[in-house]
Amino acid sequence: SKRICTGGSVKCVIEYVFDGSRYRCLVTDPELESAGLLYGSFTLILAGVACPRVGNPRLNPPSPSEPHADAAREFVELRLLQRELKISLHGTDKSGACVVGTVHHPRGSIGCELLKSGLGRISDWTIRMMPPGDVPPLRIAENGAKRANLGVFESYKPPTLTGASEFTGTVVEIISGDTMMILPQGEVFDDDKKLKKVSLASIRAPRAGNERTGKPDEPFAFECKDRLRLLAVGKSAKVNIHYEKEIPMSGNKTEKRQFGTVSIGKRPDIGEVLVSEGLATTQRHRDDDEKSARYDELVAAESISKATGKGVHSSKEYKKKTINDLSDPKKAKTSAGALQRAGMTKAVVDYVFNGSRFKLRVPSENCFVMFALSNVRCPQPSPNAAAVSRGQARAAEPFGDASKRHSRINVLQRQVEIQCTGVTNGGVMTGNLFVGQGAQRRDYSIELVASGLATVDQRKIDYGEAPKVLIDSQSAAQNNRLGIWSVKQVVKDEPKAKTFENAEDQLVNIQISEICSGNHFFFRVIGDDSSKVIDDSMKLFTENNGTSGAPCEIKPGKVVAALFKDGSTSSWYRAKIIEQTDKGKVKVLFVDHGNVSTVSPASQLRPLDMALGTDQIPAVAKEAVLAMTKVRSLEEEDGLDAARCLQGIAWGKDLKARLHGESDGQLLVTLFEGDAETSSINEKLVIEGLARVPNRKEMYDAGRGNSSLNKLKKELQSAQDKARKMRKGIWIYGEIPEEDEE
Repeated sequence: SKRICTGGSVKCVIEYVFDGSRYRCLVTDPELESAGLLYGSFTLILAGVACPRVGNPRLNPPSPSEPHADAAREFVELRLLQRELKISLHGTDKSGACVVGTVHHPRGSIGCELLKSGLGRISDWTIRMMPPGDVPPLRIAENGAKRANLGVFESYKPPTLTGASEFTGTVVEIISGDTMMILPQGEVFDDDKKLKKVSLASIRAPRAGNERTGKPDEPFAFECKDRLRLLAVGKSAKVNIHYEKEIPMSGNKTEKRQFGTVSIGKRPDIGEVLVSEGLATTQRHRDDDEKSARYDELVAAESISKATGKGVHSSKEYKKKTINDLSDPKKAKTSAGALQRAGMTKAVVDYVFNGSRFKLRVPSENCFVMFALSNVRCPQPSPNAAAVSRGQARAAEPFGDASKRHSRINVLQRQVEIQCTGVTNGGVMTGNLFVGQGAQRRDYSIELVASGLATVDQRKIDYGEAPKVLIDSQSAAQNNRLGIWSVKQVVKDEPKAKTFENAEDQLVNIQISEICSGNHFFFRVIGDDSSKVIDDSMKLFTENNGTSGAPCEIKPGKVVAALFKDGSTSSWYRAKIIEQTDKGKVKVLFVDHGNVSTVSPASQLRPLDMALGTDQIPAVAKEAVLAMTKVRSLEEEDGLDAARCLQGIAWGKDLKARLHGESDGQLLVTLFEGDAETSSINEKLVIEGLARVPNRKEMYDAGRGNSSLNKLKKELQSAQDKARKMRKGIWIYGEIPEEDEE
């Protein structure tokens, strides 16, 4: 019509009125004579108004008219029927059979008069076709009829709200692209029930998917939520509630949700920002639904966004940005080096597990990571419903919920800075976290400790690694009885550390008699008189008893005589029973040599003379491990290489061993091929990447009070750094070995 009509309008005579908002029009505009449309007719739908339908008496049975339909039709007939009027054309319906337009009466808008008298409602789909400037009078007219309960609004009641219709508060969390949690002003956040869930009225944001069901995100779901986060989180907001709805939830449950307009700063409606940027759309309401008070502004913003092809209105194919999830321990350990080298890195807190443990999104690395503050520990909060249903719930500790709430209101969905210093066995990055900018920038660990919502890790204090400012903050919180220090501390039964008998270091000459792994072996002390005594005694025992077995008690830990074939001859040796196997065999440890064998109890065991017991003559072979080293098991290639390396260096040679003490029945030793001042065999295994130093807890326990072990610890740490840089052995695939340090 705009191509053939001046200004998009045409002169017509209203020939027939179907109902208050639908007419048959006869074209009388001379401008359309050249187009062959003069005296043609069409059906007009009045833009912006929907009147009750008039019944059809010709149907069988006849359909009755809707309430107030006849009055609306009569109202229009008196003012428009058989009159020549100018009509502005806006578009057509979906079928293209009817034209949508506005009728211009000399005395005003027929649409406004219908709405003012309560003879119709605003039609959402047709009002979207009208120029934005023509919409406000219609809204004003309809609101007046609602207040006066006229016509179709005779039983209208304003929406009842369960709370205040207007309040101010702080936005704590963004749930989705159109829903947020707000803490009302004046409320203390001591319970999650204090938060109000508010959705943006008349706004529909793209829906997030569900990983469990395999449902993907709708296009721009992430962008919309992140934009709302930037606009709202942590800021003071003014909320006007317009209506409430029952929202279906899981398990056939419903939730009463408040819908309103949220204004922040100079933005009167943050929903309008999302719509204007093409990240959200306006909700298509039914004609009798409650709407946002700024619905027309939202529709106008959406029209502009559509015209410019922004966001969801773009004709280009949407390409979702894939973010790497490093919550898997192997992935986390592999990528930990890059984050540590990056130094201070910006991140966004995506989720709060407890006061000091978070899920972060690191934009510069395009990844999600699990992150924990390295020097502090927060109490355990109450378990969520999912953990309870899975039976994995852990009991809440005092001030655990308070600590979590503090983090939710201060760091959740905020931009922070992190400094990664390590990674745990479970793939959790550890380090420091800083909140705020400029003069407001602060170390979040200090804030938690000073508030009494976290404690400094005692192990860090013992290692001397805890910063002094943290320890001072904890002391101040203790003195002021803040948070967890306000209640009596419960002393838990902590598992006891390994016991180390740290005698004075001894240097002895030894010879290895059995290699069990890359750092576990048995040795004999060269020149030990008991070695010659027991060897001679067992030879005599063999001569006296022959090589036939004899009945004896099969009990784990009992020392007996076991037959061992060495080359062409068999002899009896002292052995300790380890266990009885399923096949009736017995596994024994030859205590004077260190090797393990599986024997037949009937033919290869016999009782040992009392004079030859280990209480009379101690076991000659001493069990030992290379101090401050850990190797992989023999089932793995690196573990087998470590054992072969130890065999190549030490087997059949006279060695020097520095004995540092005992741990769980095993001697801690440092082996040397020659002079004790040269590089140790421990160091050689580490520098070849076949062994590594243990974790700090084990190193601390082992080195406590032993200067030689502390010196060895430094030497091995330096050797490990070299092996890591040269990518040797277990370090070949990266800086972090893919194994659990348990």
